[in-house]
Amino acid sequence: WYIESRFAGELSLPAIARHAGLSRYQMARAFAIAAGLPVMRYVRGRRLSEAARSLAAGAPDILAVALDAGYGSHEAFTRAFRDQFGVTPESVRAERRLDTLDLVEPIKMDETPITELAPPRFVDGQAFLVAGLGERHTHESISAIPALWQRFVPHYGHVPGQVGGVTYGVCCNAGDDGSFDYIAGVEVAEIAGLPPEYARVRIPARRYAVFRHADHISALHGTVNAIWNRWLPQSGLTAADGPDFERYDESFDAETGLGGLEIWVPIDG
Repeated sequence: WYIESRFAGELSLPAIARHAGLSRYQMARAFAIAAGLPVMRYVRGRRLSEAARSLAAGAPDILAVALDAGYGSHEAFTRAFRDQFGVTPESVRAERRLDTLDLVEPIKMDETPITELAPPRFVDGQAFLVAGLGERHTHESISAIPALWQRFVPHYGHVPGQVGGVTYGVCCNAGDDGSFDYIAGVEVAEIAGLPPEYARVRIPARRYAVFRHADHISALHGTVNAIWNRWLPQSGLTAADGPDFERYDESFDAETGLGGLEIWVPIDG
């Protein structure tokens, strides 16, 4: 509601996060999980979609539409409009139609699927190192993560300095645009000796809320969504700005996707 009632004015990720009582990291992560796109891309899409409606209705002054959408010049508005829709504002006004545009509509949050969660347990986790294969992702590209795991499987058991048999899917280095690094890997004793193509991340010692995902791996998104968009806001706790991760122990069957896993969310305080 905050975005919908203000997107024609000055809006920033820090301002939206403050209004929601969240950190920038938590706001960017929770919104992208729920909506499938970064919060500021949503803001831009809503601004330009409403501008497109005005143009299709025959708005006589494109600069006035640009200013109403929060753009300071005709040129900046045209550039953003073309990047969003692949056409110019002039063409939309001339054709008086919207059916060829991929408009960004207001989110109906009550339609966002939320999985029922069992209460988490709280763990004071120790510091450790994870190394494996990594990629930069947004919540629009997370469907490619299983392919990353496929590429990592031949490395399992052969990672220099591997400790134990547990595997980890680590989300870290989150950006304000909703992007993050995802590393499929294992615990290692030290960084030295790792091949240069390996990504690595240090998991700090801190307190975690640990959730059990017992369903098929394909339903993981629903559990993650429930953690960030229901449990966390209702808990009164704040997620720490650091790596969160999936933990796959010997009960998980990579062939069938069954057996369950744990999701570890770092908590401040």
